[in-house]
Amino acid sequence: QVQLIESGGGLVQAGGSLRLSCAGSGRTFSMYATAWFRQAPGKEREFVAVISWTGRTTYYADSVKGRFTISRDNAKNTVYLRMSSLKPEDTAVYYCAAGRAVGFSMGEYDYWGQGTQVTVSS
Repeated sequence: QVQLIESGGGLVQAGGSLRLSCAGSGRTFSMYATAWFRQAPGKEREFVAVISWTGRTTYYADSVKGRFTISRDNAKNTVYLRMSSLKPEDTAVYYCAAGRAVGFSMGEYDYWGQGTQVTVSS
C-alpha cells in the first residue's frame, strides 16, 4: 500500500513559479513511476508529467514542456514538480499518482493523492 500527500500549491501571479511535492509512504514508493495530473474546473483530469522510478526517464505534456520539471529524491520518498512561467490556464488541482510503469492515462496508476490547488492570477 502506498499513500501519497501533495503539498506546495497556492496562489501565484502569472509568470511566477511554484514547486509541488509529493511525499510517498511505504518502502516500495521509490520503486513506482510517479506522475502529476491536473484537473481544472469543468474539465477532465489531464496528464502533466511522469518520472520513472529510477528518475532517468521523464515525459511531459506539450502544454507544460519547457516550463515544468519533474524530479525525485528516492532517499526522501518524494517527487517534485517545479513549475515556472506559470499561466492562468495552469490553474487546477494537481494530483500525484504512483504506478508500476510509466504511463500517460489515469487508469495506469494505482495510487493517488488528494490533490493540491494551484491558482495563477493574471
